[in-house]
Amino acid sequence: MSGRPQQTPAGETASPPAPRLAVENVSMTFGRATVLRDVAMDVRPGEIHALIGQNGSGKSTLAKILTGLYRPDAGSRITVDGAELRLPVRPDEARAAGVAVVHQNLGLVPDATVLENTRLGRYKGSRFLRRIDWKAEAAATEAVFERLGPRRIPLDAKVADLHEDEKAVVAIARAVQDLEDGRGVIIFDESTRALGRTSLERFFALLDRIVATGTSALLITHRLEEVVEAADRVTVLRDGEIVVAGQEVEGMTKADLAHLMLGREVEGLEHRTAAEVADDAAPVEIDGLTGGAVRALSLRVRPGEVVGVTGLGGAGHEDVPYLVSGVTKADSGTVTLPAGQVELRGLSPAAAIQRGVALVPEGRESAGLVGGMTVTENVAFPRTCTAKGSATVRPLRGRDERRLALDWIERLDVRPPWPDAMLKNMSGGNQQKVLLAKWLATDPALLVLHEPTQAVDVGARKTIVEAVRAAAREGRAVLVASSDENELALLCDRVLVFADGAVERELTGEFTPHDIVRSIYTDTARTKLRERTPQGATT
Repeated sequence: MSGRPQQTPAGETASPPAPRLAVENVSMTFGRATVLRDVAMDVRPGEIHALIGQNGSGKSTLAKILTGLYRPDAGSRITVDGAELRLPVRPDEARAAGVAVVHQNLGLVPDATVLENTRLGRYKGSRFLRRIDWKAEAAATEAVFERLGPRRIPLDAKVADLHEDEKAVVAIARAVQDLEDGRGVIIFDESTRALGRTSLERFFALLDRIVATGTSALLITHRLEEVVEAADRVTVLRDGEIVVAGQEVEGMTKADLAHLMLGREVEGLEHRTAAEVADDAAPVEIDGLTGGAVRALSLRVRPGEVVGVTGLGGAGHEDVPYLVSGVTKADSGTVTLPAGQVELRGLSPAAAIQRGVALVPEGRESAGLVGGMTVTENVAFPRTCTAKGSATVRPLRGRDERRLALDWIERLDVRPPWPDAMLKNMSGGNQQKVLLAKWLATDPALLVLHEPTQAVDVGARKTIVEAVRAAAREGRAVLVASSDENELALLCDRVLVFADGAVERELTGEFTPHDIVRSIYTDTARTKLRERTPQGATT
């Protein structure tokens, strides 16, 4: 990619370039509730501009306005490179004006090829037979990958078989193919939520190449380290209003950003409390677990202790929660709980729950919650199931289940604090709190979590971390599988690093996110995501 600087005739003063994206007086009202009030911000040419805010701040609403899902209130105005967009935003018009979008979880089709994913929605048929000209489609795909740099991904590879950073490249390629070099803006809507550290470094190296041409990026994220290390400027939303617009990030810390987001200091954001483990407490023991990518795993988790498992993608740590809870069938192995020893081969999820194993899975939208049910119904659901060969559902007992939900709403500061609220209408952070409450309410002996703070804001993250640590203090054994080194350092007393399906090393005592990264990547230190240009942007 290459950009050409604009030449200014001698004796004339260069006027500042039009923002790549300008948002003016944007408001959004649902019924009587105003969720955005006169939002105004701009994204300069050649910059990475971060948009942050806690869950419920209006960040997702603004993203949906920019991508055409919501119609904002009258008087709202959005321009791209000086050209005003009709509202609601029409995706085809926005794309023609220079707006590209990379959605949450990248928005790829796992069973389709790289070529099919890149050209999705852009196929051109032959003139007479209207058949897809696959040779032309391949040439167009090769051309866009050429713009992104030397890294080559086979066009016939299935996306499901790619590494996470390769999937990110495909998603970016699909987005940028309609953009001219040095024009337009790419909106990343929580697109990095599932990327591990190395993939994140590659993602920002690629993004740096793109913004160096003058194209800009609006990065909507919960990961404050991305903002501190990679963004040029940041805009902060709180309660539907802009509290900081376009502040330079250089010199800011995660604590500074958290304070702007929440309007208060956040204690304990970087440090964990030590485990309180009774010497005579019998540990939960997993022995000889084999299944998925895991090979003959044996480990012990003492009541009161939080143990993390991590590693590179495919190392096996992501399989452990699902094998132990019966979601994925194990080939062999046992888990010893207070209720006795359980054979993992043939274990069903219902039987695991009955024995005292609770799983908080990754992907609350698809695996953990029912959006069309209320908070009460979601929290109480496991309590209405029994395991006698198979799970059977009994009718909900309204008064008791409502009381249960109210108790957990208060404990986890779920907002709004309404037991009858429909889950689909709540923010992601509050949905995650409900998911955790759902399984803590079963009073498990072994609490297993997979990426428990993924895609939640700093306030919700603190609440979730405190709740998990409290569950351990109450005598539960806790096992956390995560690719987020910051989450692991905050939550865990010990971290087991996997390689090729087995534990390769263990971290104990005082350890930092940097220590975890070094252990995962064979003592390779964590590098900064991006070096900013002196001006913070390319024009």
